Amino acid sequence: MLVDKEAIIEALWETISMVGFSLLFSTLIGLPLGILLVVTRKGHLFENTVIFTILNTIINIFRSVPFIILMVAIVPLTRLIVGTSIGTAAAIVPLVFYAGPYIARLIENSLLEVDKGVIEAAEAMGATPLQIIFRFLVPEALSSLVLGLTIATIGLVGASAMAGAVGGGGIGDLAITYGYQRFDEKVMFITVAILIIAVQGLQTSGNLLSKKIRRR
Repeated sequence: MLVDKEAIIEALWETISMVGFSLLFSTLIGLPLGILLVVTRKGHLFENTVIFTILNTIINIFRSVPFIILMVAIVPLTRLIVGTSIGTAAAIVPLVFYAGPYIARLIENSLLEVDKGVIEAAEAMGATPLQIIFRFLVPEALSSLVLGLTIATIGLVGASAMAGAVGGGGIGDLAITYGYQRFDEKVMFITVAILIIAVQGLQTSGNLLSKKIRRR
């Protein structure tokens, strides 16, 4: 085999770093966007057609662009933020732009699943709109939010692997450089196995956590 264990471990760590940081930043962006998409829609707490339409359009635009194209399209912005367009740090920028709008949609869907009776009950108790959002709406949807973030994390794992095709580092870069370009089938098998195990582990953990929250 043309690649040693240290290279595999390093690539795995790079993937974990990319997914971890991009999930953190994209959640910080997607959570407020998802909440705004819900509360500004017609008939909700902060009904505002203009804000809803603008956010809805922007999110649809970003979600319609394939990740590999988005990654290349925002190279100037990536260079401006991290000083380079290749490597693990550079891959995090397009991953955030890719996952942020996606997480916003997942959060929107989770919050819309909450029974309107919960909001009506909160209003009857005299809760302010912000209290309704953070003490009733979000906690009520928490189990569904966990599943949504699990799906987003798995999507980031796949996107981080694609980032390797353009020098993003991680497992994808290892598979391209050593597996595909050097025709090493063992490396290809190992990288695919790692990704499968990672996805299975993430999905199982997300399901268990969501189930635990739902029982409370």
